[in-house]
Amino acid sequence: MGPKPSPKPSKQPKSPKNVKREAKKGAHGKKGFPVAEEEEPINMESMGHPEIYPLVLTTKTQEIFNCRIDEDITDEEPYKLIKKETILEDLRNRAAVSDFYPVKKIIREYPGDEIVLVYDKDFKYGLNFYIIGTEEGKENYLNPPDIAEELDENKELSPEDLYVYQPPISKPWISLGSEKEIEEESVKDSGRQITYMISRKRSEFGAPVTFSDQNASSVKDAYIECTAYPDKNFTLKQLEKDVAMQVIPQVKDMSTQTKWTYPKNATTQYYPREFSEEEKEILGQSKSVADFLNSVYTSVEIALQQNELLNTFVDDWKFLAEEEGTFGDKTDTHLKEYQSFTDLHNLIEKTVTCVCWHPTIYGLIIVSVAVRLSYEDRVHFSGKLLLQPSLILFWSFSDPIHPQLMLESPDDIFCFKFCPSDPNIIAGGCINGQIIMWDITAHAERIENIKSGSSRSKKVSLKPMFLLEPENNKEAMYVRHCAVSSIEHGHRKVITDIHWLPDTFEVNRMGSVFENRSGICCQLITCSADCTICFWDIRPMKPTTTTQPTEKKKEESIEIPFDVPPTFLHLDLSWKPLAREGEVMYTDWRLERDPDTGRLISKKPVNLYAIHDGAVHTVQRSPFYNDIILTIGGWNLAIWKEDIMTGPLLQSCCAPKKYTSGHWSLTRPGVFYIGREDGNIDIWDLLEKTHEPAQTQSICLTMITYIKPWTYSAKQQFIAIADYYGTLHILEIPWTLSHPSTNELSSVNYYFERELKHLEYVQQRKSIREAEKREMELEMEKKKIKIYQKSKEQMEAELKLDYENYLELEKAVLINLGLVKVTEKVSYMDV
Repeated sequence: MGPKPSPKPSKQPKSPKNVKREAKKGAHGKKGFPVAEEEEPINMESMGHPEIYPLVLTTKTQEIFNCRIDEDITDEEPYKLIKKETILEDLRNRAAVSDFYPVKKIIREYPGDEIVLVYDKDFKYGLNFYIIGTEEGKENYLNPPDIAEELDENKELSPEDLYVYQPPISKPWISLGSEKEIEEESVKDSGRQITYMISRKRSEFGAPVTFSDQNASSVKDAYIECTAYPDKNFTLKQLEKDVAMQVIPQVKDMSTQTKWTYPKNATTQYYPREFSEEEKEILGQSKSVADFLNSVYTSVEIALQQNELLNTFVDDWKFLAEEEGTFGDKTDTHLKEYQSFTDLHNLIEKTVTCVCWHPTIYGLIIVSVAVRLSYEDRVHFSGKLLLQPSLILFWSFSDPIHPQLMLESPDDIFCFKFCPSDPNIIAGGCINGQIIMWDITAHAERIENIKSGSSRSKKVSLKPMFLLEPENNKEAMYVRHCAVSSIEHGHRKVITDIHWLPDTFEVNRMGSVFENRSGICCQLITCSADCTICFWDIRPMKPTTTTQPTEKKKEESIEIPFDVPPTFLHLDLSWKPLAREGEVMYTDWRLERDPDTGRLISKKPVNLYAIHDGAVHTVQRSPFYNDIILTIGGWNLAIWKEDIMTGPLLQSCCAPKKYTSGHWSLTRPGVFYIGREDGNIDIWDLLEKTHEPAQTQSICLTMITYIKPWTYSAKQQFIAIADYYGTLHILEIPWTLSHPSTNELSSVNYYFERELKHLEYVQQRKSIREAEKREMELEMEKKKIKIYQKSKEQMEAELKLDYENYLELEKAVLINLGLVKVTEKVSYMDV
């Protein structure tokens, strides 16, 4: 046990909360009733300032007495003179509610007419304000004594006289009611204690224990499981905690630097030192200065020439480290988890179907989700699914919990794309074969100001996930679709992909391609699981027939919801595809003239390959080579070169798990990412390995549904990976996978050329083998013809010769076995 602490002084600085509460208690008692006795106001006698009385002034009181912080009271003038009569009037009007109530006794007994109210900015005395209760203290504060005189007086005194030790004086303890609060908060035993008695027969004491075995086949699954379970009768709840407190003596912070008791604004201006005209003439005529300049003239001239040819301040080691960084160890090649997004507000289990980074706003990613149901279950629960909205979610890096926007759709969206001409226009493809259009122009300012509050052209600085805080907790905005295509004239099955045609050309109803002079993307192309490709035009169609007046009245009577922009009202429920194609494998839209008719037509598909052992879900052109295409499907992948019809340049072997998604790297020509159904991702690097992935990394526990990389800056690159359970993982790509080596582009190009030559060699060997096979077949045919052309006598002579050879062999075998002697003659019967 330590020493018993000394009693606490009665007049000690208190926190603002305790002082305010005790002041109110002193005025009204415990339950608010007035009492006759008044408590002594609390001053700073323990700190050597008995004339100072701390106060808490609320904003209302500051407005009444014109002592508002940073407006009426500033750092240059941190005090205010308030008339005594004004404070007494406030005490009469507001009584105990007044903030001056704890010091009303000091104010009544104050001899002067004006009281000094000082703003305690640093809370030196515990509260935000304090008053000076004596005229002497007021005079010392307003007219401080000269510091120089004090220093002169202190020079005459010795250090022992300047400081006089005063031992602490024990004072009686004054209770403020804290022991009652402790008594009320403490936990006491209120229930009756229970006593347990356990007994056993005396005859069973020391009895032997016998063990027996059991036939495993008689138990289900050949094992007996003893699972643990909670017993509610023996569940103990913690009702009391041991809390320890320690009392320490009062400490005081001291500093050795001189404090500015009376701060003043001051500035200092420095000027460069220069030679005078006389000094300049002396230096110009000095022989030592001339000799020095002549001696260093040549070296300075050489240094200037070298600086023009080569930058001598370049850190060569830094560049070598960057080059070696591309061949770092495994810790530098793994994807690092950066952030994840999950829709916690939707109770239905959904999966991510498509991911797209916003084309102009950095740090904003958009995903579409669909219900995780099979086709049979979707049909069975179709009634319930209609009650739940199908959404496209706008996620921001600043708030991984609340979506910023939610685009509503009549059915689940499986693909969507931003319009290249206007990023506020979005087109999506549904599971039922319809196309949906959205216009988020009215909400553009909301999503632009999520991170930086500036224009969309300005990049924002991305921070780690634990440093980001949402700016507000407002609910996400729901945006309704502007138009939906006609379900009768669209696709019959789910739309698997959608793209905007470039703003340089367009397609007419006959499938012909011509120039787009408007310079605005106005056409879409979609592909579906019903083996068709459709072209769509968002511009209003020219009316083929004149409408009747009655029909116009019906159209005018349709009311448009106030929250739906009329951008694509002309397409809603009547939108039809412009043209339709089916079973397209590979085609070229370059127009060629037909030799028979003379018309310009496009080429028809001429090749069909069965390389993949499953449905092909990814066909993507390389961002570095216009003629290199990556295809993924089933359990393998392939890399193709355009205009090469003999086969793929690279075909992988069967993977351990089915491939579900993939994407090229945006910065390295030889790297691409492949997602698998077991939640792993295969990272291929053609400069390191070509027969298998360079590395495999586990991302989640379920199937990966979509992969989308994104370059934020030259030093930072991210990749978005979506899984079957509806979680979007944002991972940071390491330096080795995002920064190419010096000659990587040419090295990968050389690899493709080498594989192309190998493919041509294999094709030549195939043609040679086929020619050799045909020659062998001709030789066999010739031999058969010769056999049939032999005469009967020749065939009998050949058979007789074979028979004689057989007899000679039999005789030799019998002689070797000892059954016949050499002198004996063996007679054979003619057969």
